[in-house]
Amino acid sequence: MTKRLYYQDPYLRAFDANVVESRQLDDQTGIVLDATAFYPTGGGQPHDTGTLNGARVLGVLVADDGQIIHVLDRSLAQATVRGEVDWERRFDHMQQHTGQHILSQAFVQICQADTVGFHLGESVSTIDVDRAPLGASQVAGAEKLANEVTLGNHDVIARFADVSELATMPLRKLPAVDGPIRIVQVARFDWSPCGGTHVRNSGQVGSIKVMRVERRKKVTRIHFLCGWRAFYDYAQKQEIVQALATCFTTSESEIVPSVQRMEARGKDLRRALTSAQMQLLEYEIADWVSRAQLVGEMQVVRLTFDDRDLPLLREIARRLTEGSGTVALLANRQPRVQFVFASSEDVAVDMGSVMRAACASVGGRGGGSPRFAQGGAPEGSAADKALDEATEQLRAF
Repeated sequence: MTKRLYYQDPYLRAFDANVVESRQLDDQTGIVLDATAFYPTGGGQPHDTGTLNGARVLGVLVADDGQIIHVLDRSLAQATVRGEVDWERRFDHMQQHTGQHILSQAFVQICQADTVGFHLGESVSTIDVDRAPLGASQVAGAEKLANEVTLGNHDVIARFADVSELATMPLRKLPAVDGPIRIVQVARFDWSPCGGTHVRNSGQVGSIKVMRVERRKKVTRIHFLCGWRAFYDYAQKQEIVQALATCFTTSESEIVPSVQRMEARGKDLRRALTSAQMQLLEYEIADWVSRAQLVGEMQVVRLTFDDRDLPLLREIARRLTEGSGTVALLANRQPRVQFVFASSEDVAVDMGSVMRAACASVGGRGGGSPRFAQGGAPEGSAADKALDEATEQLRAF
């Protein structure tokens, strides 16, 4: 079986090995080595990447027979290889994984919440704990304790232990496999069975920051960042804060009040605009009715707009048909074609039927009740054609 060099030294970045076997994986090449520093996907931790004799390592997995297979972007002719691990990715995974152990133990101690799931993501990692909901003060307490541990710079020791030793260890969780178990210990704080790669001491984890808490039925999902991820996130947010402070010409501490004042002012302006629009609408309604087309005994108000949203179309249709003998055929072209048809109570026309026919004529869909109907079409140029069809439908009644 492949010798797992990452267990001996997770900081090993380059190594030499012999090719034991080549395997074809669909349209990709997979090779087995007699030794490797590449960590395979498992235990919630993604695989390493890097190169073997210059060929890119796209994936690393454990086959059903227990062999570690390196998936490459091209085949290799050499019998020996020089492997180089993508150190930035490896160290990031080490920071996140050790940070997860520390954070999980912190939730045990502060919230009596055990971790039942872990995912090390490309940008954010998560743990699921078996308590829900968790209060903000509980989460803050666990986060604070986790950072106290990282600042304590405790040794992180990973070693294999036999079954007899396990009974003497205060394990946070029980091992899921038989035989010698690899235990990762954050000295004086956490003991957990784990096959992942970890930093040498808790100080190398850096900051641990909880980003978001999400209740998922009976568990709580904790989204978090560690180390360089937390640093880059802070740098990005600081850049945003400084840009906002410049935009509002204020100090960082006054950004939130400035936004709140702007939001309140925006609400006032929207209310004033709505009031003005409704007043204007009264004059527009009178003008549109005065220019209505007579179809049989019905006054047909046919209008096509470019910038009226659906709620406003409905309001226009309602007001147009408050009187007697009126039918409203309304269309809006942007951002997509939408129709609203309506009729007065004394008009004996099924507007749902008219809508269906009009929409069908332009490849759209619609329907509704005898007095009110809505629909839509895929093309902006279809609006007038659909209203022509609706007018012809009215002539048939």
